[in-house]
Amino acid sequence: MEEVLGYLKISVKRGINLARRDLFSSDPYAVVKMGQQSLKTRTILQNRYPEWNQDLLLSVTDPNTPVFLKVYDKDAFTGDDEMGEAVVDIKPFLEAVRTAPPEPPVGSHVMSLPPNPHNCLSKPSVIMVSGSGKITQEMKVRLRNVESGEVELKLEWVNAGGCKGFCRGRFASGFHTAARSSQLLSLHSKDGYA
Repeated sequence: MEEVLGYLKISVKRGINLARRDLFSSDPYAVVKMGQQSLKTRTILQNRYPEWNQDLLLSVTDPNTPVFLKVYDKDAFTGDDEMGEAVVDIKPFLEAVRTAPPEPPVGSHVMSLPPNPHNCLSKPSVIMVSGSGKITQEMKVRLRNVESGEVELKLEWVNAGGCKGFCRGRFASGFHTAARSSQLLSLHSKDGYA
C-alpha cells in the first residue's frame, strides 16, 4: 500500500467566462482527478460564471502526480459536453510545503509562480502562509481545448495524522493506509464535497 504524505484540499471557487454549450448558457460542473481519485463539484444551472465554492480533498501519495481539472456542461438527454481542461502542477506547491519552516510568519510569501507554456496559469500565482498559518496557493487557470474559460482554485495542505509538512515514514495510527484514505474521501463525498 502506498503511504499518504498528506492531503491536498482544493477549493474550486468559481468559473469565469465559461464556454456556452446550450442555447443561451451552460450548466457547468468541474471534475478534479489525481491518480485514481476523482471528485466533482455540484452542477450550477444556466451560468457561465458559476460560484461553486466547494472544497475537495485528495490524498497525496506521490508528489509528482499532477491534478487534472475538467469542466463539463450537464445535459439531461445527451452525454455531458466538455467545456475545457487544465493541468495543475502541484510540485511547486508541495515543495513549498516541504521546505517551509515549522512555524512560518503569517502572510509571508513562500514562492511566486509566473504563467508559462508548461502550466495553465492565466496570471501569476503566489504560495503563501494564510492567516491560520497554513500554506496556501490561490490560482486562476485558463482552460485548454475550448474557446474561453478560466477557473479559480485555492490549494491548501492538510497534514496526515498530526504531522507537520510532509509526513515521511512514520504516520499516526491508521492514516497511512489506502483504505483509510478511501474512507476519508467517502466521508467528504457524503457531506457534499463531491
